[in-house]
Amino acid sequence: MNTPLRRVSIAMLVMVLLLLANVTYIQMIEADDYRTNSRNQRVLLDEYSRQRGRIIAAGNQQILAGTEPIDDKYKYVRTYPGGQVYAPVTGYYSIRYGSGGLERAMDEVLNGSDPRLFVRRLSDMFTGRDPSGGNVALTINPAVQQAAFDGMSKRGYTGAVVALNPKTGEILGMVSTPSYDPAKLATHNSKELQAAWNAFDADPKKPMLNRAISETYPPGSTFKILTTAAALEDGMKADASVQTAANIKLPGTNADLENFGGQTCKGSTLKDALAYSCNTAFAEIAGNLGKEKMLAMAGKFGIGMNGLNIPMRVAPSGVGDLDGKPQLYQSGIGQRDVRLTPLQVALLSATVANGGTTMKPQLVKSLLAQDMSEMEKYTPDELTGDSAMSASNAAVLRDMMIASEANTQGGGKKPELKIASKTGTAEHGNDPKRTPPHAWYTAFAPADDPQIAIAVLVESGGNRGLAATGGTVAAEIGRATIAAALGGG
Repeated sequence: MNTPLRRVSIAMLVMVLLLLANVTYIQMIEADDYRTNSRNQRVLLDEYSRQRGRIIAAGNQQILAGTEPIDDKYKYVRTYPGGQVYAPVTGYYSIRYGSGGLERAMDEVLNGSDPRLFVRRLSDMFTGRDPSGGNVALTINPAVQQAAFDGMSKRGYTGAVVALNPKTGEILGMVSTPSYDPAKLATHNSKELQAAWNAFDADPKKPMLNRAISETYPPGSTFKILTTAAALEDGMKADASVQTAANIKLPGTNADLENFGGQTCKGSTLKDALAYSCNTAFAEIAGNLGKEKMLAMAGKFGIGMNGLNIPMRVAPSGVGDLDGKPQLYQSGIGQRDVRLTPLQVALLSATVANGGTTMKPQLVKSLLAQDMSEMEKYTPDELTGDSAMSASNAAVLRDMMIASEANTQGGGKKPELKIASKTGTAEHGNDPKRTPPHAWYTAFAPADDPQIAIAVLVESGGNRGLAATGGTVAAEIGRATIAAALGGG
């Protein structure tokens, strides 16, 4: 063979090998990525040719996301009867924009490709029955969800509400406002779909942001629950004397840390400090406890945990830099670099309510086959495997939170219902003294046999501006949510 022919043969061989390598790479390695790519029309047509499973509330079988037949090439359209109320829970399912929320997290069950549905898929193929997806039953209590949404949306508040069963970790309500209507993203009309997405995406209030689990905020005085838990576990008693000054110097600095309104603390004990939310007392307590004890307690509450899914991903909460006394003082009252999700703040109360043990939060109650038979059921589990505090200290902290509720303003109080709570008024922004604070309320009830723990966040003072407090802005919403859970509203 002469040289030119040899070179051509070698070139052809190399190209064939490269072609084989490329085919192998695409079919063996990249196949799943191509299959799940939102621009893959074959997959899209296949998914829309079968009925997608439903998302329902487990308690009353209320449909939160369903499917209806439609006369176009996609055959089915996704429906959301609860609209904006349940959008932070269900997410969306769109021809062009893929999916979000539970629609994405539970996609394999809902579209029928989950391995546990293999027998049904095989049966459909042989019997000629129309294929369909499995169903997802949620822990959501519709009465709780509606009460929380109404409380936030009717006042025009931006923020979130999370409600939990403290004994199991089941999420009873998860609201984020302002919200959006996922049905507008389910339409098959390309112009309407594009317009809806553009409107949601351009809205400065970010209606598609799930503030309950995807955003972190300074928790303000709600964080004093954790600081109190750390102090009690370190041996401090509820009647121990604490700092009562109206303001103190941050160690090693000329900066002042003061109480709300610049007032001297009422009372002189740890119990009084929590009841009246005394900043100077808790700043010194955190400073005396030190970095290691504060970090250890934060970890037991789940703060700093990565990879938490409910099954949607939860943004990690954190306490920031605690390397010096000034940082400890400010962090002990929930300021400086402390950032928690509303879900995490709800877990602070839920842990106290559950005798010191933090349960893993979960939104899915069970997975159901097409015929509604149960495939898998959620089993309650501890979040960290290490109790945050002893049952006896949790009972002490519960009584301290009952005293805090007695001093908390706002409407919705019911004399017959004993609530344990803590408010928070959190500074934020580049000019915190001139920026309306975030308003918090976290609580559980009934205090003697807790059935619900909640957290309410109202961003930037709601409708009260610089005068906002957790009691005047967030507490009434929290109490209404609790009442709905207990059948009283």
